[in-house]
Amino acid sequence: MASSVVTGLERLLAEHCAPIKGARVGLLGNQATVDSRFRHAADLLHAAPEITLTMLFAPEHGFRGVLQDMETVSDEIDPYIKLPVRSLYGLTEATLRPAAEDLEPLDVLVVDLPDIGSRYYTFAQSLGYAMLTAAAVGTKVVVLDRPNPLGGVVFEGAALTKQCRSFCGYAPVANRHGLTLGELALMMQRGFGTGADAIPPIDCDLEVIRVQGWKREDYFDRTGLPWVLPSPNMPTLDTAIVYPGSCLFEGTELSEGRGTTKPLEMFGAPYIDGKAWAERVAEQGMALAGAICRPVVFSPKFQKYTDTLCGGVQLHITDRATFQPFRWSLALIAAAKQLYPDKFSWRKQPYEFLEHVPAIDLLYGSAQFRESVDSGKPAGELLGSLETFESWFAEARQPFLLY
Repeated sequence: MASSVVTGLERLLAEHCAPIKGARVGLLGNQATVDSRFRHAADLLHAAPEITLTMLFAPEHGFRGVLQDMETVSDEIDPYIKLPVRSLYGLTEATLRPAAEDLEPLDVLVVDLPDIGSRYYTFAQSLGYAMLTAAAVGTKVVVLDRPNPLGGVVFEGAALTKQCRSFCGYAPVANRHGLTLGELALMMQRGFGTGADAIPPIDCDLEVIRVQGWKREDYFDRTGLPWVLPSPNMPTLDTAIVYPGSCLFEGTELSEGRGTTKPLEMFGAPYIDGKAWAERVAEQGMALAGAICRPVVFSPKFQKYTDTLCGGVQLHITDRATFQPFRWSLALIAAAKQLYPDKFSWRKQPYEFLEHVPAIDLLYGSAQFRESVDSGKPAGELLGSLETFESWFAEARQPFLLY
């Protein structure tokens, strides 16, 4: 299928880098930062005579996408174009933000990070944190926009409170937000939200090079663009569609399928009966549709329950139009707690550099879900608060839409 969509990267190159001509440039990207012919942005910008590419910046998983989630990314010299790579995912929380001395010599920081449309995915936070440093030192930020692979119409999720703001959620957007990275950049630049949970504006010189030819209703497989996994456990578009819900499993001691060939689509633990779990999900009052919850048995090869037989389920998407991944995962987690109250547990280890806020609260956006599950309530009792937030978000996001 020939591409009907032109990315920000390809538009920049087609204009012979006119918006950044003569600039000293840094690039924040990763292995999926490619054009429609699979050519990497670093190679293309390094070869462009109109600019001087001087430095690379690596988000979570590294500039070439080698590392697993939450593994430390080190500074290095890129093996291909021999430029220094600065880590934006090091040993401490301070490393998540570019150092002033790294941005000060640059005229422009180009950001081209293929996002997957979910609040938890850390690339949007890497962009926001880079904008904060850029604002402080006077470096311009140019975002090379790409389509949201889940489309830009549907959204779903819960409110993000200030107490739960973290590297897996900076702007108070929906868990599935239906925005592009360029739209999120504008939101962070102008400020977003209400009351104590709002984020203040970032006074950053920002330019978004828009995508051309993308329709908001189109999923990634309608664009004709090549899919390159943006992180090691995001192998397919189906994985990305499930992820706005399935990432919640990281806040539990249930396996989210990492270490299997279906990461973030398959869930379980050694004590779970997948058939009973699937049946209990239907009792959560969430009116779930668009997927089939199939009982499975699996044995992860790394991370949770390595080489241990786990019972569980796999979510098979049957209808994208009605599938609501966030609600499906809320129902699954609540059902697991009801069935196995003495064995189910929340993640207790630090999560994204924070020790004193439970991981599930950071992911959901508040303590509301955890407290509801611990009290034995069905997930459906959260519907009112979800619908209230989603109604607000539908209007609040309108000023930032570029397409």
